[in-house]
Amino acid sequence: MKSNFSHAVFTAIITFIVSFPLLGLNLVTGGTSMSIEGAGPTTWMYIGAAVAIVFFFQLFRDQFTGLFSHIPKPSFNTGYQSLEPAKKAKLENWFTFAIILIALVWPFMVSRGSIDLATLVLIYVMLGLGLNIVVGLAGLLDLGYVAFYAVGAYSYALLSLYYEISFWLALPIAGIMAALFGFLLGFPVLRLRGDYLAIVTLGFGEIIRIFLLNATSLTGGPNGIGGIDKPTLFGMEFGRRVKEDGNTLFHEVMGISYDSTYKVIFLYLLALILVVITVFVIRRLVRMPVGRAWEALREDEIACRSLGMNRTAIKLSAFTIGAAFAGFAGCFFAARQGFISPESFTFIESAIILAIVVLGGMGSQMGVILAAIAMTVLPELAREFQEYRMLMFGLMMVLMMVWRPQGLLPSKRPHLELADDK
Repeated sequence: MKSNFSHAVFTAIITFIVSFPLLGLNLVTGGTSMSIEGAGPTTWMYIGAAVAIVFFFQLFRDQFTGLFSHIPKPSFNTGYQSLEPAKKAKLENWFTFAIILIALVWPFMVSRGSIDLATLVLIYVMLGLGLNIVVGLAGLLDLGYVAFYAVGAYSYALLSLYYEISFWLALPIAGIMAALFGFLLGFPVLRLRGDYLAIVTLGFGEIIRIFLLNATSLTGGPNGIGGIDKPTLFGMEFGRRVKEDGNTLFHEVMGISYDSTYKVIFLYLLALILVVITVFVIRRLVRMPVGRAWEALREDEIACRSLGMNRTAIKLSAFTIGAAFAGFAGCFFAARQGFISPESFTFIESAIILAIVVLGGMGSQMGVILAAIAMTVLPELAREFQEYRMLMFGLMMVLMMVWRPQGLLPSKRPHLELADDK
């Protein structure tokens, strides 16, 4: 305990220094002036409790860890691991089919707000899966992934505003434009790794955002672009009145009364289809030679080079394909919102997407999906803690790095074991 005392005091002081500016001070505006006021006694009690918990945990750290060391870890032997590969694949296919079937039926049994939230979750799932290619599979730390998201959104907004191109035609164009930017970003970062790569990608994301802010004649600057057309279903619109000549109304064609929920359900189903396509394409890519090359680059770049693999092509393919999925998500986001501005594509979005990949498990598709659900739904369930959202994200990341650094559901790599001759 004596050896841990100095460390416990140090961590308690750091906890107070970090929490005091966040919780102990309030910025109050009065007319044209601003002043700083102290927090109430309840907040001070929370700060003191946090400092005390950190201090005593670090002081009695050995005793706490010893309490749980003798507890055996539960083993879930369901017989799944002993199944043959063919039966495993068949079982996984049936499980995937059941999840998709439930997701298709689910929006018809819940409220409109739940469907809207689920649509937002699907957007983050698509973004997380795209970034998982770059970070999780290829091992390239990208802090400016939101730039490709913005390129896809503004591609559809500008095409719809200036050239009246429909969503379905603009969707592949937005993906191609984002992939092109990812390809261009790949060249200057070919020789960079680790922190240097992260700094360059972070700068690229900020360059895109600042360009969108300053190019007022093209993008509207901070005012953004509004009136973006919604997706149609075979020329049928989901509004109360027809906005474009030649289109029809969904409720009139189907012979039902108008309900604004139809549009929300259609957008949800469209996002679900895009996510299913994304999962299918990425799963196929992982099993192809390009996917094995990404994993080889992630594990050891020197060994990858010694095997004769082209590092340039591997990195460019990861950036390009990962950016393409962000472009698709951005195009759908612009169509869903009907309005976009540079404030929707800040660094915080990149941090949230990266947190989804890290929390879910590097390279794990199912882990990314679970993390996207958690990172999107939990803040909505606890709206009273909305002010401390990023603080909670940071705390969650620290806890995950300490207790489960491999993520919620880490990816399982296929491996071979040599038989024991004995």
